[in-house]
Amino acid sequence: MKEILIVEDDTAIRRELEELLKNSGYAVSVIDRFDNVKEQLLQTLADLILLDINIPGLNGEMLLKEFRKESQTPVIMVTSRVSEVDEVLSMSFGADDYITKPYNPTILLLRIAAILKRTEHSGEAISFRDLIINPSRGILTKQENGEQVREELSLTKNEMLILQTLLNNRNRIVKRDELMTVLWDNDEFINDNALTVNISRLRAKLGEFGYPDVIETRKKQGYILIEE
Repeated sequence: MKEILIVEDDTAIRRELEELLKNSGYAVSVIDRFDNVKEQLLQTLADLILLDINIPGLNGEMLLKEFRKESQTPVIMVTSRVSEVDEVLSMSFGADDYITKPYNPTILLLRIAAILKRTEHSGEAISFRDLIINPSRGILTKQENGEQVREELSLTKNEMLILQTLLNNRNRIVKRDELMTVLWDNDEFINDNALTVNISRLRAKLGEFGYPDVIETRKKQGYILIEE
């Protein structure tokens, strides 16, 4: 069952959305405290987020921009504004889609289904050790006895690009220049120091997740993944 997170300060609309989604077969979680929304978004295990632009004390578009630096979970922006500027800004900041209030329930459900289907088949999941790696969502999930468990690790876009490049080049050393080229090709500003920082952060996250020995440095050559 796919899970959808609702970020909406209007109680009536939030309950309406929750009922609609549950009746359509989705698991639903909500954010109704808005003092640390970004942290709550980054901690969610949801498969898609419905994010209201008008969050108390926050600009939803700027929140999305910051969230996109650390997570690729699909986001549909929901707003009462009818403005092409808002739509363009939302999409440029990383929204997967955009819908205005009052929304048509059928259209909203169709858009949700389309995004979930697209993300499920884009960046196919990769198996590594006892992990399932989902590049499109920037998520690593542990397996136990072949079954996924609800213990997940979220990577930033840069961290996932580095890990995915290493995964795509198993059993060979990947040079630093190759990693920098991959990041540049994905419109990410990167230099030698920034690459070092990103690899250090990736290693730290993997270590805390129980995989401290995954990325091995080969002096003056580059990096290689260690299978076991």
